[in-house]
Amino acid sequence: MSSRLSNVIAMVVLFLMAAGAVMVFSAGANVGYEFDLRRFYEFPGLRQIAFFPIAVAVMFLASAASYRFWNLRSRWYAWPTLWLLVIAGVLLIVAHFKGPEVNGARRWLRIPLGPASISFQPSELAKWMTIFFLAAVCAKIGPDIRRYWTRFLPLCSALGLICGLVVLEDFGTATFIALISFILLAVAGVRWWHVLTLVPPAAVGFIAALFASPHRMKRLEAFFHPDRMVDSVRYQVNQSLVAIGSGGVWGKGLGQGTCKYGHVPEDTTDFIFSIVGEELGLIGTLGIIALFVLFLFLGMAVVMRCRDRFGRLLAAGIVLAIGIQAAINIAVVTDIGPTKGIPLPFVSAGGTSMLISAAAVGVLLNIAAHGSSDDSLVSHD
Repeated sequence: MSSRLSNVIAMVVLFLMAAGAVMVFSAGANVGYEFDLRRFYEFPGLRQIAFFPIAVAVMFLASAASYRFWNLRSRWYAWPTLWLLVIAGVLLIVAHFKGPEVNGARRWLRIPLGPASISFQPSELAKWMTIFFLAAVCAKIGPDIRRYWTRFLPLCSALGLICGLVVLEDFGTATFIALISFILLAVAGVRWWHVLTLVPPAAVGFIAALFASPHRMKRLEAFFHPDRMVDSVRYQVNQSLVAIGSGGVWGKGLGQGTCKYGHVPEDTTDFIFSIVGEELGLIGTLGIIALFVLFLFLGMAVVMRCRDRFGRLLAAGIVLAIGIQAAINIAVVTDIGPTKGIPLPFVSAGGTSMLISAAAVGVLLNIAAHGSSDDSLVSHD
């Protein structure tokens, strides 16, 4: 049964990645499109097609290794999660000072590879390593997580440092990390009043980060006052609603949409869902939502079946991260929430997000296959 469950999860993710490759290729088309293999990496649609098989390979390679590899070690310097988290923090600082500025933010690092260059987003690595770190530490601490001064507060201080580094350039991801962290702490069994003591400093940090960037304040104002800034901040959201509404029930047909021709600026990334709505209609959007709901359902089955505390917490973190991220993206695209740069997992264009998320799902597949067996309880330290 465990093997069957992992296979079904893998198929759901494969369908999402395949749908993303097709829709990004369609959304990436433009009037002046010239197919030139010498400039292959400059086209988001072709990049996504190239990343698709790589992501599949990464997912199955990650599923082949025991998920216990990521658990806390008795010798902290031999713990790969900690080192990857430190590397992510260093890369966030480097990106802040040396990274290229894109849309007013320095979130990426450019890695030159001959005639092309690969963009890497350190905040994605920080997000996933925070989840792995938190699951391992909470599993190790066990019931002692309820000790406020010696366990809970030091752990939250480490999480605050990570969020502080991410928020330098990526407010949305920092908020997302904080949200997932609080949920995982609740799942791990912390006292609610402990969490409540963090609300005032978290609220102060949230408000300070908002006021530190005028653009963030404008996005919030545009959300609460839809009639303002319709030609600037509200433009993309309004065009997204036009795209989804014009698709109707059945859509205009794959490749037949017109809003991708400059009307929805971020059509291949954060707003790919609006192109799905225009070209595949209500049926297409419900299909994407159904796949994410199925992933959540199957993921929760893995969590409930897992006998290992670390595997259970890690599986919960992976499933909740992907599910909540998908919900936030769809909420933004449909104007239910304020605009944030949160991509739709496996569907939006973006090599860093797809590859690291695929690796995380690979770990989830290993938990599904082995987390309910007795050998999962044996330490791999």
